Amino acid sequence: MDLKEVMAKNLRRVRHDKKLTQEELAGRAGLSMRYVGAIERGDVSASVTVLGQIADALEIEPGVLLKRISPPK
Repeated sequence: MDLKEVMAKNLRRVRHDKKLTQEELAGRAGLSMRYVGAIERGDVSASVTVLGQIADALEIEPGVLLKRISPPK
């Protein structure tokens, strides 16, 4: 899985955990809802700046969005 897919999965998981819609997250991050959706689908790669905006909006460290989570064995 490439880093774009890792970020997509982590972003979706964290957003759901915080019970936010894509629209709410986009508003908090100053991004369009379409762009947030494209990031979550792995259609686009987020820049470091956008990664920071999203992390701030979710109140998490940016590294959380990039961390590869190994499946349980």
